[in-house]
Amino acid sequence: MRSSRFGSGARMVLVTTRRFDQVIEVGDPVSQAKIYQAQAVDELIFVDIQASTESRGTVTDVLRRAAEEIFMPITAGGGVRSHEDFRRLLSHGADKVSLNTAAVETPDLIDSASAAFGAQCVVLSIDHARDGQGRARVKTRGGSVWTDLDPVAWAREGERRGAGEILLTSIDRDGSGEGLDLEMLRQVVDSVSIPVIAAGGCGLASHFVDGFLKGGADAVSAGTFFCFKDQNPMQTRSHIANAGVPIRLHT
Repeated sequence: MRSSRFGSGARMVLVTTRRFDQVIEVGDPVSQAKIYQAQAVDELIFVDIQASTESRGTVTDVLRRAAEEIFMPITAGGGVRSHEDFRRLLSHGADKVSLNTAAVETPDLIDSASAAFGAQCVVLSIDHARDGQGRARVKTRGGSVWTDLDPVAWAREGERRGAGEILLTSIDRDGSGEGLDLEMLRQVVDSVSIPVIAAGGCGLASHFVDGFLKGGADAVSAGTFFCFKDQNPMQTRSHIANAGVPIRLHT
């Protein structure tokens, strides 16, 4: 999500991105959330990609409205830097809170948030890309800042510090429809014992299957795929089930 570029009033809209750069506005996030619930989506991830102080109140309003309309777990993130941010998001309907930039810049926040709210509430979001030498590195601040962190090593440290889940996103594959970064996914999955959600690159139903069977993911997240492909989540679930992956098919 981000603040809309159109209109005079500030409002959050659902967007899709490509490599965290090209942004396309899709529509109202709460309306789309209701559609996803009807189509048996397991969980929603709301992330404020602008992560600005000015839009924080609007994000919590979206969470509150969504929580009143849907009955599935919600993960929220973007600009989270303190326990107060955790409390605010959790009190407005989030079940889990995603940390990215703050986790890198202040790693102790993972430890303290896990101790205060429980590991099940702390999702370590790892956005990664390959640099000019082909080395995988973690990026922060919406993919605009390179770090020297290796995604696999950072995932291990995040688990050690108390994160209960990893959201692993390939910036290089984001919005491409070319498939998940299965190599990196498998490395992270084999390095941690907590659930790993794979994101970035799904363009076919078979890419979801690959994420489970080849990458070992516990879940696969997609945005652009469901916004612009002529296939809804229920159809995708059927493809996954037909490939032999245990998955819920009924609402």
